[in-house]
Amino acid sequence: MSAEVLTFGCRLNAYESEIMRGHAEGLEDTIIINTCAVTAEAERQARQAIRRARRKSPHARIIVTGCAAQINPDTYAAMPEVDLLLGNAEKLEPDAFDPNIGCDRIRVGDIMAARAMAPHLVSGFEGRARAFVQVQNGCDHRCTFCVIPYGRGNSRSQPLKQIVEQSQTLVAAGYKEIVLTGVDLTS
Repeated sequence: MSAEVLTFGCRLNAYESEIMRGHAEGLEDTIIINTCAVTAEAERQARQAIRRARRKSPHARIIVTGCAAQINPDTYAAMPEVDLLLGNAEKLEPDAFDPNIGCDRIRVGDIMAARAMAPHLVSGFEGRARAFVQVQNGCDHRCTFCVIPYGRGNSRSQPLKQIVEQSQTLVAAGYKEIVLTGVDLTS
């Protein structure tokens, strides 16, 4: 079994899952679970998926990442099923999934320190008719009911040149519809 990516949540996670799929290419017996933290139900579903993945593939390496992992790393680190925990910035690093690099089981940095978006190009979206282009991430608002800034950090935008390049790549791959995505697109 090669690397499998399970995605929960928003379009940003869908886009980032494709980046991770590329970074994890060639890994065997690996399950990456990209979590969401928007609701308690989303977190419950993520924990359930982690436990199910371990039962289904007892020898697989289970990597948990995403907003829930960023916001509540202790909760996910305490799960015996989890082999590696990555924060939202760390999950996009090219060698984040390499089992030979680093011995830390928990790699969750300060997401508020993120000042720019890493340039990543994806060539397509597995099982999707529409393509997503991440143009913005994070949020500068601190609404009392919202945890997203704590999972995604402060607002930052992708440079226009990279947005155009990503869009051209996806159109060349045959996508007829591209959805621009971000946390706060109007920022």
